[in-house]
Amino acid sequence: MLYQIIQYIKFFLKSTNQHGVHSPFVYNLVTKCFYDNTSYTEYKNIIAYRRSLLKNKSTIAVTDLGVGSSKIKSTARSVSKMAKHAGTPLQRAKLLFRLVHYFNSKHILELGTSLGIASQAMRLGNPKATIISIEGCPNLAAFTKANFLNNIMKPINFMTGDFKDALSNLTNNSFDFIFFDGNHTKTATLNYFNTLLPTIHNDSVFIFDDIYWSKEMTEAWEVIKEHPQVTVTIDTFYWGFVFFRKEQHKEHFKIRV
Repeated sequence: MLYQIIQYIKFFLKSTNQHGVHSPFVYNLVTKCFYDNTSYTEYKNIIAYRRSLLKNKSTIAVTDLGVGSSKIKSTARSVSKMAKHAGTPLQRAKLLFRLVHYFNSKHILELGTSLGIASQAMRLGNPKATIISIEGCPNLAAFTKANFLNNIMKPINFMTGDFKDALSNLTNNSFDFIFFDGNHTKTATLNYFNTLLPTIHNDSVFIFDDIYWSKEMTEAWEVIKEHPQVTVTIDTFYWGFVFFRKEQHKEHFKIRV
């Protein structure tokens, strides 16, 4: 926690808003998506789904394949506590919706389904998109899949198992949008990044959750930023955005969201 506080202070001092951005691509993304204040009707669905999870007192035996939750140590976890402490926060779920909507992403991959808060937001962002979501814990995956069916949400291809094994079968795909939200370790994060590089195209975007989770996650983020195929990155503290646009010079931004 102390590490994150120190890093946030450094981030705040170095970050800017749209007025410090000279790239038209990044400026439009910040002003038309990050800072979009539209009250989308889909937000009601996002709020309702998250609220239903917060009220759910049932427990799930969770198997962590990564570093696990920093706030919930028990393997038998209540859905309500996971939604509160480990699920995607409401404002970030809304941002995920806006991002998929803004980019009109048609082929989406999520690493770390959890309770499906982010999955639902991305589905609402583009109801016609093909979405694959991978969860390492079988019990958690089963709960979320059933929950989606009960809420009559449009299908998502839920996969269960170790990310490394699952990704080996996806490298022939092409993805517009990949959300990395699982196994917050340096080695795993870099392995997933390198494994999925063959799936990118010029307009693909990678989003890494919790880039300041730990010192090694920040180290992974710094390595990713310097990769020769990466041209633009945006650090919003909680998330790191990676773009591969060949028409742009290599630039790194720190944006307050």
